Amino acid sequence: MAAIDLNCDLGESFGAWTLGDDEAMLDIVTSANIACGFHAGDPSTMRRVCQAAADRGVQIGAQVSYPDLAGFGRRFIDIDPGELRDAVLYQLGALDAFAQVAGTGIAYAKPHGALYHACITHPAQAEAVAAATLEYDPSLAVLGAPGSYLLVA
Repeated sequence: MAAIDLNCDLGESFGAWTLGDDEAMLDIVTSANIACGFHAGDPSTMRRVCQAAADRGVQIGAQVSYPDLAGFGRRFIDIDPGELRDAVLYQLGALDAFAQVAGTGIAYAKPHGALYHACITHPAQAEAVAAATLEYDPSLAVLGAPGSYLLVA
């Protein structure tokens, strides 16, 4: 039987700013890329959205990004690959903690915004994202653009 995974970026509210309607979207999606606090999201939002996703059986993915809250992760940052690896590892662990408290875990990692696009053509950054994900949990899937360095790293 064929299946379609309906996927959406969620958990992007932070502090006093509410972005989107996470609860409504979680009623229709099958997987959610939840912001991990570096481009959007904050600990309370991450906890709330992970719990809501777990309650609905929605698969949770870590939407990792550059440390670019002011630019919503849309600006390329020529960050040292080791520093990027550590930033991605940090984000995976943070989101997974909230997912585990909700009774589930993260199933995949997906770079956000400029990092997603950098992983298409920038081998060092793609390798950093892949290395952090592999170090954290070798069973995690990584979502990336077809033909990108990320998917061959």
